[in-house]
Amino acid sequence: MAPQEPPSATSSHMMKTTKRGRPFLKDTLDLFATLIVSLELTTNRQYFRSFPNSFTTDDAARNLASLKFSQSNRGPDPREPSRIVTTTTTTTFSMTRDMAKAMCQQFMDARLIENAADPGSNLFKERGVYVLTPKGLHVLERFMSKNGINGDHLANVFSSQPICMKLLHLERRSVDDEIIVSHSAITALFRRFVGRQPNYPPDYMETMDAFQKYHERSKGVGLMDITEKGVGKATLTHKHCFAAVTALEWLCDFTSVIGREEAAEMAAQFVRFGLISLVSDKRKNNDSAIIFTVRGAAGGANSSISQQGEFRCTAKAIYKVTEEGRRLARWDLPDGARPSPNSSTANVSGVARASEDRSVENSTTEGVNSSDAKIHRRISMTEKLNASYDADQKKGQKESNTDRLKFIMEEPQLRALFREFLRSNFCEENLSFYLDVQDFKKSFSTTSSAIAANPPPARAGQKATPGQLAMERHHEALIQKAFVIYNTYLAPSSQSELNIDHGLRNELSAYLNEVITNLTGKTFQGHVDLDQANQFNATQLQTMIRLYERIQTHVFRLMATDSVPKFIKTPRFLALKVKLVEEDDGPLADFPLMNSGASTPSVPPGLSVAEEEVGGAYVTISQRAAIQERPAGESR
Repeated sequence: MAPQEPPSATSSHMMKTTKRGRPFLKDTLDLFATLIVSLELTTNRQYFRSFPNSFTTDDAARNLASLKFSQSNRGPDPREPSRIVTTTTTTTFSMTRDMAKAMCQQFMDARLIENAADPGSNLFKERGVYVLTPKGLHVLERFMSKNGINGDHLANVFSSQPICMKLLHLERRSVDDEIIVSHSAITALFRRFVGRQPNYPPDYMETMDAFQKYHERSKGVGLMDITEKGVGKATLTHKHCFAAVTALEWLCDFTSVIGREEAAEMAAQFVRFGLISLVSDKRKNNDSAIIFTVRGAAGGANSSISQQGEFRCTAKAIYKVTEEGRRLARWDLPDGARPSPNSSTANVSGVARASEDRSVENSTTEGVNSSDAKIHRRISMTEKLNASYDADQKKGQKESNTDRLKFIMEEPQLRALFREFLRSNFCEENLSFYLDVQDFKKSFSTTSSAIAANPPPARAGQKATPGQLAMERHHEALIQKAFVIYNTYLAPSSQSELNIDHGLRNELSAYLNEVITNLTGKTFQGHVDLDQANQFNATQLQTMIRLYERIQTHVFRLMATDSVPKFIKTPRFLALKVKLVEEDDGPLADFPLMNSGASTPSVPPGLSVAEEEVGGAYVTISQRAAIQERPAGESR
């Protein structure tokens, strides 16, 4: 039974732009993801080559000419809470072809898309073929997860191309979308930039496939050693060097900076903080040079922070990581000797209050006051995984295992290993049920679709619009998913029947018996067929969700008290724990991790909320990338 057309509200607005003339970052990312969802990525040809999962300039311009994003939210009726109502909000993006091309140029600058035939090109062309970058796929995955978008038509691109596993986001001011420069933000960015260890690309990198090459790049900016002639015949070797252009490309690919200009400003901050320094710039006198300069308050007597930092964006400029940079990166500490992220040396408070000015050559922008960046003590990964952790000595061992299980659910590698452990103990259905219900609840609450308002002509005999068809398919899929869960885990003698309290099972059976008898006049026989399921409405599905949630709670408690204590003693867990703890004490130790479906916080978790906006950083993790990186042959 198709759902009735829900009440609809439509809103249109002009996108906010910065003083540089670009749209705010959030609008850019949302519009990019909406466009991609609306496109059919196909194989396009250019220069006698074929490019799968691509789109053309014409495709993008046609859809951006009138693009509709619809989001339906289900919730209780304010006038009758027992009844579920659906509210649909539609946002329309409309622009000319020239505006569409300019917007796509912003997508290229942010490294969300690239020219398929010429990946090194930075210009969005009138006749071009484009593909998504690993960063673009990360952003797209996060958008689809947050908004309940069915992405079946994008499954191939996610499975066939590298995806950015961890994307570092830098907090921005709400008034002008400028990055808030603080000591903590620069620390997080620099540690991610240089990696846990110096990243010298292997000699055989050219023989690697796209996934392997991207993995090597993700470890940190590629380094090299530079030898120069010294006084007389002596030579001088500079270690840990990198080209300026390489640095800009890396920052654009693995962080939320939105173009080379912002990347250059962040690199100039590295210079100002004393983390990198210029080795040489052998450009010719008549070669053009773009030099970014940032200014701020100097540090104390023993501080490496200076009032000004300058970064040269030239093809010949070479920089190196300084001694202070190596210290901050913790390269020189042996494994196991890295300080805890919660130690006094790792936390940042009372740092330089700065008027962060930015200038390009002779043009200077207005100064911006930034407040102190303070990081409150967070429970680190080490503590979460440590068997002796007792939830701050307040709630005892039971609560400790609950916290550990929550973390296992969030960390892709741990969750996969936990699933294997449960399978070997013949209780994998507990985790499968819990995750399936979580996914079902998210899909039920929010549904979104993106279509071009003026798509290509419909096929013969097709009456409904693509948007209507998508919503109808989603409604049918929700009903099917609800009863697939029931028939798989809860029906008598089902293939993965849960061992749950008889009272819960009987309550669910009684409800289904009541509904099915009222709908069909037939007695409930323990299993639900598709014809019976299709007659359920949203309110009845909501009641099933509430019952599923109670069973979820029972299953979660069972896993926390029975399975987790055994799991954390297994050799494979202990080995993975060492690996994850080392990463936790590494570049991102002081900053929170978020999965790719999480919403962007107004202030990152773990940071204090002050009257002024506080600079900081947080990381989002791609679940799909985590699956890609698992060893071949390992169960998914």
